[in-house]
Amino acid sequence: MALKKIRSVKPLLYNHPAVTKVESKLAINSKFNTPSLNITRSYTMESKKEKSKYGDNMALVLHGSNNLKIEKRPIPKIKPSQVLLQMEVVSICGSDVHYYTHGRIGNWVVKKPMVIGHEGSATILECGSEVKTLKPGDRVAVEPQVNCRKCHFCKTGHYNLCENIFFCATPPDDGNLCTYFAHEADFCFKLPDNITLEQGSLMEPLSVGVHACRRGGVTNGDTVLILGSGPIGLVSLLAAKANGAKQVVVTDIVDFNLQKANELGADCAFNTGSLSDEDILSTLRDIMPEPPRVTIDACGFEKAVKIGMQMTKSGGKLILIGMGNDTMCLPMSVCTVRQIDMLGIARYVNDYPTSINMVSSGKIDTKPLITHHFKFEDAIKAFETAKERKENIIKIMIHANPKWKPEC
Repeated sequence: MALKKIRSVKPLLYNHPAVTKVESKLAINSKFNTPSLNITRSYTMESKKEKSKYGDNMALVLHGSNNLKIEKRPIPKIKPSQVLLQMEVVSICGSDVHYYTHGRIGNWVVKKPMVIGHEGSATILECGSEVKTLKPGDRVAVEPQVNCRKCHFCKTGHYNLCENIFFCATPPDDGNLCTYFAHEADFCFKLPDNITLEQGSLMEPLSVGVHACRRGGVTNGDTVLILGSGPIGLVSLLAAKANGAKQVVVTDIVDFNLQKANELGADCAFNTGSLSDEDILSTLRDIMPEPPRVTIDACGFEKAVKIGMQMTKSGGKLILIGMGNDTMCLPMSVCTVRQIDMLGIARYVNDYPTSINMVSSGKIDTKPLITHHFKFEDAIKAFETAKERKENIIKIMIHANPKWKPEC
């Protein structure tokens, strides 16, 4: 999307001596999960006697563009390697909103009713006979993917690239915004006592930021530029700081998001909404005398990718998380002659344990990301709130457990 060129207006800076105000005019759509070729796993269903043991399994089901319904679904019967989960908190992701609004993301089209949601935490109700590391009552973060375990990618440790992967709420696979959900036990990670269920649901987006920093090799003393301060830009900021980056600069066109970046530890956050490419580059070079060794694009806009290519230090890395247009016009020679690596991100792989440890140890605090809470019965209203963006929103929590009550 082209941004109006206003050279006479200076950028809005946070945590920087040159502080002047500029109104933001546009909103950045942040993370969309990178789709993989999915198949639907089938589960047998509980008998009526077993079903009555827990009550109704209510689910938020997407029937197509702007068509969400709360429906009753059978309670799944677990396999020996699985656990039965009481879903507790499921937070809304940008990809959920995109499916709700458009009924598709790229080639992944909602062709039949699909349970939405994939950023979840839960309490274990039952364990299959082969499950040895978890027990009923354990609180877990649910990694929403299950790989085939047999292909080249799975066997070489890159299960996020598995072409036969199941991923919650990526068509045709059902998500986990429901009362009860069956999942493979080894993709359920026990939460320490000092991590809340709300924070547990945020292990999913945080793992994207952790994976981005791993791909970029962010370490002590690094300078990092993050383009976009939606939820994924903000978790990338948290991960970069936790890995020891000495300077992290964040850009966006939404003042509230920039203020949140400042709250979460950005060394500088500034508004690029009314600036030309030349003005943005000039401002960044003033703020960052040492060019960023790692740049993370967390918005997917062509303009941002161009800025990233030009700002990244020679020999550095440009990490691409944001999903923008399939076709972009980019100055590729900039990366070629300065040997800049452009690296994609396919969700995450083996990053949940790191994310949980960073939060449990106090290196990362995800609580400031949470801006809204909704009961499950108000889940459709929660999606409308996320879609309309009339309020300042970072992460919306939907409480799937019907026993949840708001704190006073």
